Amino acid sequence: MKALSLKQPWAELVVSGKKTIELRNWNTSFRGEFLVHASLNPNKQAMNRLGFAELPLGCIVGKATLVSVKTYQNKQEFDADANKHFATPGWYDEHAKGFILRDATRLEPKPLKGKLNFFEVIWDK
Repeated sequence: MKALSLKQPWAELVVSGKKTIELRNWNTSFRGEFLVHASLNPNKQAMNRLGFAELPLGCIVGKATLVSVKTYQNKQEFDADANKHFATPGWYDEHAKGFILRDATRLEPKPLKGKLNFFEVIWDK
């Protein structure tokens, strides 16, 4: 099964169903269910800004389904999705891609070393 590493608090926001667009500066042809991995290095400023004190790190925390990828044409279009991607206020990348997510589910944390991009994991539910 594929997995994708996200820094906290983004992984938490995905598995809780609040973050329905994951931002990347690269595209993918992958569509389907994947595991959400919380990387070892959290974004501490974002955790403070969003009210999180402590979250699981270095483990699988849930799963979600990637249904499509949105290419942002301009900053206004990007800003219109702010309540879906939770980007740092004022941040914008002209190459940003929005991975549209559905059916996010929290799983019991399971330690795992992350990798870049989508990566394969042997997963025995």
